[in-house]
Order: sequence, then structure tokens, then C-alpha cells
Amino acid sequence: MRSEIHVLSSRSAGSRKELTSLHFGLNQNRKKVYIQSSLHADEIPGMLVSFYLKQRLEKLESQGAIEGTVVLVPVANPIGLSQDIQGTAFGRFDLASGLNFNRGYQHLTPEILNRIGEQLSLDVEFNRQLIRRTAAEILDELQTIDETAHLKKTLQRLAIDADIVLDLHCDNQAVMHLYTGAPLAERGLPLAAFLQAHALLVSKLPGDDPFDDSCSRHWWELQDHFGETKTIPLACQSLTVELRGETDVSHETAKQDADAIIAYLQHEGHIQTDPNKRFVTPPAICVATPLEGVEPIVAPYGGIVVFTKELGSMVQAGDSIADLIDPISGQLTPLRASVSGVLFARVARRYVHAGARIAKIAGQVAYRTGNLLSA
Repeated sequence: MRSEIHVLSSRSAGSRKELTSLHFGLNQNRKKVYIQSSLHADEIPGMLVSFYLKQRLEKLESQGAIEGTVVLVPVANPIGLSQDIQGTAFGRFDLASGLNFNRGYQHLTPEILNRIGEQLSLDVEFNRQLIRRTAAEILDELQTIDETAHLKKTLQRLAIDADIVLDLHCDNQAVMHLYTGAPLAERGLPLAAFLQAHALLVSKLPGDDPFDDSCSRHWWELQDHFGETKTIPLACQSLTVELRGETDVSHETAKQDADAIIAYLQHEGHIQTDPNKRFVTPPAICVATPLEGVEPIVAPYGGIVVFTKELGSMVQAGDSIADLIDPISGQLTPLRASVSGVLFARVARRYVHAGARIAKIAGQVAYRTGNLLSA
């Protein structure tokens, strides 16, 4: 294992933050996997999964079982990790700017087209390498002053030439679920199966340029732009992995999740399998559904939330999933789903304000447009 330290631009005199990337494998070919955890720095389950991934990758490296390179960033956001407001972790947004750490990454397609559009051909491998090299050059030339912008540039640059990108997150309270680009949906199902995810949410344009999108979007946009006149591969399978809820931090589940990720990398040919053992892919317990079909359940007024459906439940349109109670007037309002699907996430707090999103249901029919991600 090789460790690299990436020093971030300093926001203030006398202070410095660093990003650490761990590199496994002998880099004997061009295969590459990139995994990061806790970009939202108060989402801790991924850090523990990375702890166990590091152990497994060190052993696999010693056995010569890693094909190419695996890059692991166990703490993807040292800025957010240092943010604490009166004893409460505050790792989703940059305190200085108010910006979400998982939004605003570089959309590379226009500049790639501008630089090399005429050079691309019917040679798929030539195109793969040229696009990767150009994307890396664009990011290398990007000038940043702000500490958070430098962090985002560094993370995207580490991942931009990877075949597989896994961004490990978690929700407030949730069952395991994944996000990926709609053109990558079928290729995302094996990871959903290994992790036993309850939902695989897909979209071609979720909005706000999240990290996973910034690593893979340009591939399908270039493919769409050129059609059959150029052979453009979908060369990056980028997924956001939501490792249940914020308090789901245990050795047992972290070991299981690390093993599932290793199994997925074996399935994809980035880690060698044991020839003496039969490799089995478990059946998936979900299908890909559109992110545009996710219904956010919204509280119409401030009150106490009492959930009446458990996470992972299949609900039908019209089912009540929670009661909202005004503790002063005594008004009780059942909060009902308007779509059928899996109740995959909900808030942890039990008093909410008017307009708060209290739960999410993975419906099968797309009906939403615009920015599809929460703040």
C-alpha cells in the first residue's frame, strides 16, 4: 500500500488540512477502482466500511490478487469533519459558504468536446484513453483558491480515470440503497445484489452536479452527442452507496458491507477470485427505478411525527406512512403516499417544521423534474 497526502489550500493563516489517499495494487494494467467515504463528513458508516476495506485490500495486495489499482480515501472531507456546532457534527455543508460538499463538481462534457471532439474516432480504446487524459488535463488546469473548491477538485481528479467509482454515504434513517446514472442501471444491479440494497435509483440528470455524476456523466453525454459516428464507451461505473442510516455503525454490518464491495470488485474483474471456491452472485432484492419517481413526503404543518410504516416496507398509493400531530391543537393528520413503492428513507427527528421532507418512497413511475436531490 502506498499513501499519498494531498495538502489543501489554506483558508486561514496558520492552519492546514490534508486529504489522504491509499493506493493498493501493482498497477500492472490500466484497471482502476476509486472508493471514498464520508464526503458528507457526519455520515460515519462509510468510514468504518473503509477501515475494513483497507484490511482486506492490504491482504489481497500481498497475495497479488488486485488487478490494476484500487484507490481508497477513507476520510473524503477533512474540512467537514472538523466542523462542530455546540457539540453537534455539521459535515454536510461548508460553514464558510453554505454549499453542500456533494454538489457543484465540474461538468466536463462541454470542454472535452471543445478540445478533442474532432479527434475522437471509431476506435473505442483510443477514445477511452483520450477522453480520460483530456478530463484529467481539464481538472489539472482548474484554478482554485477556496479550500472547499480545492477539495472537490482533488477528489474528482483522483477518481476521473477510474473504471469504477464508489462514493460511500448514508441517509438520516434508511435501508441500504444506491444511486447511479440511468445509462449505468443494468451494470449497477450486481452491486445492489451483493449489498442487498432495497432500492437502486437512477437518473440521467439529477441536477446540482454531485460527485458520482461528475465522474461518469460525460461518457454518456459524449455517446449521445456522437451517436454511431464515434465509438464512445461508458467507461466509468459510478455509484453512490447509501449505507443505511447515520447511527448504523457496527462492526458486523461494516464487515458485511466491505465483503460485499470486495465481492462486487471480484465480479467486475478488478480482484482475482479464488479458483478453488465457487463464486456466487446473490439475487437482487430490488430493481432499478427512476429517481424522478421518488416521492418526498412533506409535512403540511409543524408537529410530532409518529411513523406507522417501517423502513423497507412496500407501500401502496394511499397508504399512511406516518401521523403528524400538532401538540397544541391536537390535530392529527395521516401522511399518505401518493405512489406505490419502497419506503427507503426517513428523518431521525420526531418534531418537524412545516414543509419538511420526512420520508422518501421509491416509486416506479417517473413524475418529477428539475433538481431531484435534497439540499
